[in-house]
Amino acid sequence: MNTPEWIKPALGGAAAGAIALAVVGFTWGGWVTQSTAASMASTAASEGMVAALVPHCVARASTDPEASVILAELKAASNFNRRGVVEKAGWATPIGEERPNRALATACSTALADL
Repeated sequence: MNTPEWIKPALGGAAAGAIALAVVGFTWGGWVTQSTAASMASTAASEGMVAALVPHCVARASTDPEASVILAELKAASNFNRRGVVEKAGWATPIGEERPNRALATACSTALADL
């Protein structure tokens, strides 16, 4: 079987174009793999949950009978230890959960320290 002369350069050009398209798409086009998209969605969901629950955490802190003692301890604590104070107080434990959320405790401690 005789193949035309133009087949080999055409296939080479198509392969080079496909590689260039993939490089441009993943580098500048915003294309991502499935695992990267899942990771981005998980991060966004976690950040959204924290943003939604910070007011609830601050409200729990304001209604706690021992709030003045805990807030004094929070203000005296270093930035590194503030999250632990909020976790120990139970203010960063979402409803229905058994353990406090670390990201929520960090955001809540920042919000409470600004009060």
